[in-house]
Amino acid sequence: MHHQYKTCGTCSRLIDFDLENGCVSSVSFLGGCNGNLQGIARLVEGQDARKVIETLRGVDCNGKGTSCPDQLANALEQALGLEK
Repeated sequence: MHHQYKTCGTCSRLIDFDLENGCVSSVSFLGGCNGNLQGIARLVEGQDARKVIETLRGVDCNGKGTSCPDQLANALEQALGLEK
């Protein structure tokens, strides 16, 4: 299933991704550091969403309290219905 997540507190503004059977695919970010975000998208391709959340949760960008990887963790939690 395709998902979109509007980010908060980061240079990227939107994350598009697919989630099928708990696995992440087709991740793309709108805005942000293009090369780094392409790298993150490739690294999480085909990975279990819960493992990606565990790995990326809490990554901080320059003291902002969040980052593009952290926002991807938020997006995956929302898509899986794990939000607090």
